[in-house]
Amino acid sequence: MSASSPLPSTPLTEAAEIEVPLLCGAMYPCSNPELVAAVSEAGGLGIVQPISLTWVHGHDFREGLRYISGLTSKPFGLNALIEQSSRTYRRRMESWIDIALEEGVRFFVTSLGNPRWVVNRVRPLGGVVYHDVTERRWAEKGADGGVDGLIAVNDRAGGHAGSRTAEALLEELGDMGLPLVCAGGIGDEDDFVRVLKMGYAGAQLGTRFIATEECRASAAYKGAIVAADDSDVVLTERITGVPVAVLDTPSVRRLGTKAGPLARWMLRHRRTKHWMRTLYALRSLWQLRRGLRRDAPERDYWQAGKSVAGVCSVEPAGDIVRRFAEAWRRAQPFPAARSVGPPA
Repeated sequence: MSASSPLPSTPLTEAAEIEVPLLCGAMYPCSNPELVAAVSEAGGLGIVQPISLTWVHGHDFREGLRYISGLTSKPFGLNALIEQSSRTYRRRMESWIDIALEEGVRFFVTSLGNPRWVVNRVRPLGGVVYHDVTERRWAEKGADGGVDGLIAVNDRAGGHAGSRTAEALLEELGDMGLPLVCAGGIGDEDDFVRVLKMGYAGAQLGTRFIATEECRASAAYKGAIVAADDSDVVLTERITGVPVAVLDTPSVRRLGTKAGPLARWMLRHRRTKHWMRTLYALRSLWQLRRGLRRDAPERDYWQAGKSVAGVCSVEPAGDIVRRFAEAWRRAQPFPAARSVGPPA
C-alpha cells in the first residue's frame, strides 16, 4: 500500500474528524499549546488541559485556544475534569466548555465524574464526548451519561493508571457498544499497530509526547523518559492520595510511595476524603508545575507510563504521528477497528 493511500477510518477518526486514530492525551502540566497543535496538524488530535493552558503556561483560556487555532487549522479537543468539587470549580469548568464551543472545539474528553452534564451541554452543538475509564463500573456510568466513546486506561498508563491490561479491558468493555480507545503502554509504532489490530478504535498517548521538541518539559525530564525502561516506573500515593505512575527519581525514593497513616484514615472516610483529596491536589499542582522545567530529579516528581520502554529519542511530535500512521498503513490489510467486543 502506497504512502499516499488513505488510512482506513475508525469510529474515533470519524467522531473527531481526524486522519490518524491517535490522541495526545491531556497532561498536567505538560500540555502546552505548541504540543497540542503539532499533534493535530500532523493528523492526530491534540487535547487541551485547561489548567495547564492557563496556570502553567500562562494563557488566557480563550486566547490560548485561539493561539492553538493559529498554529493549526485542524481540530483539537478539550479535557474536562468533572469530579464533584467546589461550586467555583464547576462554574469555571462550565465556562471553559462554553468558550471552547464558541471557539469551535467539538471533541471533549471527560474524567473523574458523571459526564451527563457535559454531554447535555455540547451535543446540541455537535460535540462529541469520550470518557476516561479504568473498569466496567465507570464505563457503565459513562454509558448511562450518554457518552460517545470510552478511553480505556490500562495498567501501563502514566498518571492515574488503571489496574487491568489492555487485553483485559477490551474483553471487559467490548460488549458495551461504544468505541474504545486504548490508553497506556504505547511508546512506539509497533505498540500502536498492535492495539488497533486487537480491536481498539484508536490510541491515546501521553508519555511519548513529553519527549518531543514541542513539549516545554525540561531537558532532564525528557532525557529521563528516553533513558528509562518500564521497570523505572513506580506508583506513588504521595501526589494525589491514590496511586500515580511516576519515574523512580531520588525524590520519590526519599519521600516514599505510600500515604501516611493520617492521610490513609482521612481518605477512607466520606466526610474527610474530600478535604484530603483537595489538600493533595493543591500540593501536587505546585509540585508537578515546579518539576516541569527544573533539571532537578532529586527534588521533583516526573509522571510517566510504562510506554517509556518504547521511547528512544526526543523528536518532533508531528514526526511521531506520521511515523505511527505509516506503520498502520503498512500493516494493511487487517480488519477495521470494531466498536464492540474483542476479536473472536
